[in-house]
Amino acid sequence: MTKYLLDYQEGERVVAFCLVKNKEAGVASNQSEYLNLELGDRSGTIMAKLWDVSPEMKEWITVKSVVKIDALVQVYRGKKQLVIQRIRPATASDEVMMESLIPVSPVPVDELWAKLEATVDSLKSSTLKAIIREVLSTEEIRERLRHFPAGVRMHHNYYHGLLEHIVSLLTAAQSLLPLYPQVDRDVLYATCILHDIGKLYELSDPIAPDYTTPGQLIGHLIMGVEMVSGICRKLDIPLGDAEVLHLKHCILSHHGEVENGWGSAVSGKTPTAILFHYLDQIDSKMNALGQTLADMSEDEEWAYAGALRRKVWRGY
Repeated sequence: MTKYLLDYQEGERVVAFCLVKNKEAGVASNQSEYLNLELGDRSGTIMAKLWDVSPEMKEWITVKSVVKIDALVQVYRGKKQLVIQRIRPATASDEVMMESLIPVSPVPVDELWAKLEATVDSLKSSTLKAIIREVLSTEEIRERLRHFPAGVRMHHNYYHGLLEHIVSLLTAAQSLLPLYPQVDRDVLYATCILHDIGKLYELSDPIAPDYTTPGQLIGHLIMGVEMVSGICRKLDIPLGDAEVLHLKHCILSHHGEVENGWGSAVSGKTPTAILFHYLDQIDSKMNALGQTLADMSEDEEWAYAGALRRKVWRGY
C-alpha cells in the first residue's frame, strides 16, 4: 500500500517525492539561512524545515517544483512537520506521476465529463446549448475545466475539483427541480455549468494555484460574465436575449445578497438565481465539511472548519 506524507507519524523517516507549494526563507540565530517549505502530495500538505541552505538550493527549490526528500517527522506545537535531511530535484527518469503529488477528486474525470456532456445534450434551449457547446469546444477552456480546482483552500480544492463541483450541482438541481416549477430548468443547468467558469482564469494553474492579477482585480463572477458575453458576440447571439440576461444575473448573484459582502455584483432577483445560490452554498459547505471530517484523527471529536469559521462535531 502506497504511503503518503500525511500517513507518517512522529519519529518516522520519510523518503518521498513531493510538490513545493510554498517557500519562505529565514535566518537562524547562528546567521545561517534556512527554508520553511510547504510540501504536498495527494494526501494534503505539511510544513517542513530545511536547515543550512546553500545559495544553489535557494535557487532551484522553487514553488511548483517537484523534489525528493529524506526527512524525519516531528511534532511541533501540536502539529506534525518534517525536518529535511536531504533534498534533490526530481528528474524525468524518476517518472513521478502528477496524480501522486496533489489531492485529486475521488471521481474519475472521464466519468464527470460524461455526466456534464449528457446534461448539455438534454438542454431544450438552443441559445444556452450553443453557448455551453462553444465553451466546452474551446481547447484551452476544456483542458482547464478537466484539471482546475474550485478554489485555493475553501472547497473542492483539488485536481479537477471544479468539474466535480459542477456535476454535483447538476445532480442536486435535477433532484430539486420537481419541487419548484417556478425555476427555469435550462437556465439553472447552464448556471451550474458556467457559474465558476471565470475561475479558470482567476486561478493560476491546477497544480499549486494562486490568484492571478485579473483574478484579484476583477474576480471570477465578472470574468465569467465577460466570457459569456464574448461567446455571444462570436455566435451573434444578442446580448439582450432574455435567457442570456437571466444566465448572467444568476452568475453575478450566486454569492448571495450584496449586503453579505461575499462578492455578488447584484442580489438574486429570480427564483432560479435564488435557488442556485443555496445549491452552491450547500455543495461547497458540505464538501469542505467532508474534508474536515476526513482529516480528523480517530480520537478527535471536534475540529475547526475554515469554511464555516467554527469548530464542528464529528457526531459519532
